[in-house]
Amino acid sequence: MIVAARRYSAGKAHDVAIELDGAPRDCPEGCFDWIGLCEPDAAEMDLVRRQYGLHPLAIEDALNPRQLPKVDIYGKQLFVVARTASLGEDGESIVYGQTAFFMGAHFIISVRFGSSRAHRDLRRELEADAERLAEGADYVLHAVLDFIADGYLPIMDRLEDVAQGMEEAAIDVFPEQAVIRRIFRLRRQLRRFERVVGPMEEMVERLVQADLPTIDPSARIWFRDVLDHVRRVMARMRGLKETLAAIVETASLLEQHRQGEMTRQLAAWAAILAVPTAIAGIYGMNFEYIPELKWHYGYYMVWAAIVTICGGLYWRFRRIGWL
Repeated sequence: MIVAARRYSAGKAHDVAIELDGAPRDCPEGCFDWIGLCEPDAAEMDLVRRQYGLHPLAIEDALNPRQLPKVDIYGKQLFVVARTASLGEDGESIVYGQTAFFMGAHFIISVRFGSSRAHRDLRRELEADAERLAEGADYVLHAVLDFIADGYLPIMDRLEDVAQGMEEAAIDVFPEQAVIRRIFRLRRQLRRFERVVGPMEEMVERLVQADLPTIDPSARIWFRDVLDHVRRVMARMRGLKETLAAIVETASLLEQHRQGEMTRQLAAWAAILAVPTAIAGIYGMNFEYIPELKWHYGYYMVWAAIVTICGGLYWRFRRIGWL
């Protein structure tokens, strides 16, 4: 559906109609149209195509919500694809969408699929700044791309909080299977985020550096700001991937250390208990001639030997940190 259709002249806005006959639209010098569509069908896109002379291949890509971010040139027109992302209802999954842009000398058309973040508030904010809006359609393209890049930040904030909580818990006790499965789910989410959203960096970099139609050279500084935002998000994403990988590795090392300490303690107690076990075993044998059995103080001497040897072993193991 067509959610908004407005013409801007010297920063001032008024509504325009999309004619049902699809006749080509004329726009006076110094003005441009901004048409916003949300999940349009083929008939609506064909209507807009005929009025603004859009390329059929660009229309096909705009209707396919699985494109990767890119910039294509069709004559004097520019076609840009950006990917949107937001948190799912569970607070950890990532839901993706797509916003495509057609740009000509006097128009910009945004086609949004799968994103719940509408451009209504952004449009009102831009219309309140007539001086900036008068710079043209490339300024609108920058503003919407910046809006999309800012939408990545809550995702990183939330996932970093989740990872920090799991990291602190892993220090105290080895993660349970449910936690480990959760870690691997998050790592899969981040790998997909890198695959889907990662090309945004290359796409915006091209808007900054390349000589493209409909992009004024003076507007490149605005796209550089978007590029900085995207790069920071991707850096945080890579850091988060390393954190999740380190959680399992660190927890495994801590668990091995705890198991090693437990093994040493068991070995120490086994060595201590072996002394009375061995002595009791010797004197429990059914031999008729054992000289010590007839000693008056033999019983006390055996106990003294057991206590002395066990006490010496206990002191030694405590000193080396086994107990």
